[in-house]
Amino acid sequence: MDRKSFLKAGHTPTLLAAFLYFDLAFMVWVMLGPLGVQIAKDLGLSHAQKGLMVATPVLAGALLRIIMGVLVDHLKPKMAGAIGQVIVMGALFAAWKFGVHTYEQTLMLGIFLGVAGASFAVALPLASRWYPAEHQGTALGIAGAGNSGTALAALFAPALAAAFGWVNVFGLALIPLALVFVFYLVVAKDAPDCPPAKSLADYFKVLKDKDAWWFMFFYSVTFGGFVGLASSLTIYFNTQYGLEAQTAGYFTAACVFAGSLVRPIGGAVADRVGGIKSLTGMYVLAALFLAIVSFGLPEAWMALGVFVLAMLSLGMGNGAVFQLVPQRFRKEIGVMTGLVGMAGGVGGFYLASSLGYSKQMTGSYQAGFLIFAALAIAALIGLTSVKTRWRTTWGAAHLTAARI
Repeated sequence: MDRKSFLKAGHTPTLLAAFLYFDLAFMVWVMLGPLGVQIAKDLGLSHAQKGLMVATPVLAGALLRIIMGVLVDHLKPKMAGAIGQVIVMGALFAAWKFGVHTYEQTLMLGIFLGVAGASFAVALPLASRWYPAEHQGTALGIAGAGNSGTALAALFAPALAAAFGWVNVFGLALIPLALVFVFYLVVAKDAPDCPPAKSLADYFKVLKDKDAWWFMFFYSVTFGGFVGLASSLTIYFNTQYGLEAQTAGYFTAACVFAGSLVRPIGGAVADRVGGIKSLTGMYVLAALFLAIVSFGLPEAWMALGVFVLAMLSLGMGNGAVFQLVPQRFRKEIGVMTGLVGMAGGVGGFYLASSLGYSKQMTGSYQAGFLIFAALAIAALIGLTSVKTRWRTTWGAAHLTAARI
């Protein structure tokens, strides 16, 4: 990548604001996962209830990404992001002030935290619209590295809960959220070439295009695997290996940092070798590592190593998918980000909830991991079936400067 060319091509302050907003939003989005051990203990939750508790914000965030994607194109990204941040801060304040006393209340809080997960549909278009085609993978990789917020939750939430009580963690989270909110309002700017608003019906016309469904499926595996594991691993390490909540959180943070930090690398690699080639390799590796870990490795450190490798594969896959999406749907990037992001969240909901139900029904997490590994193979087969058509139509060399 030509660093000088990249810096001249876009708006660096907006890219930074998009990253920070995305980062802290994702921290909040998966917060119930790292706090899950303490919450489950206090509320007496079953394995299935724990799985659904951590999966609810993921599903809510997935569905809300459609709404946020529409708001992005009607109100422009900066305003849509500001609205989302205010809603999330309000929900956290209410949870901290009044407490969370029942399983049902955790689910309700999870729905509101889903608004934080919908930040995906804001941060990526906010950054993407400033950059030309040849820099899309890198720009969206940097903005998308906000996935690392999930690691912040795993790293700090269990320790803060042990020191101050898990309800107070919601209040403590408001401090960095407020600081980033002010920074976002001051420095973020909408790109001058934001497309004009369209009707709701116009947005969903993209669903008539089969490529939209392919991208949704591909991302449901890469991002679904990433966020599903980020939400579940603290509980998994605690249940499977008897690790204390804080130690389980550190293990989870290591896995999530790996998957988050390589997302920009995944985008940059896709810019260099092509998104299809990069994504193909990532699916093979992700399926392999998920299958290995499904057999319940004898030591926690062994599982940690394999999960890190799985998250590296999924994280790079996330960057590769979003090197391709703006090439195919440049004019509809707002709604496509919402739709593809929604599919990713649905994949995460499935993985997080299925792990809980698998443990409850069979006494093992194996079925949940193996089925998701099979989905990665199915995505690989689908990608192989469309790659020739993509490279000879919208991805042809005479139509785009980007490598497909």
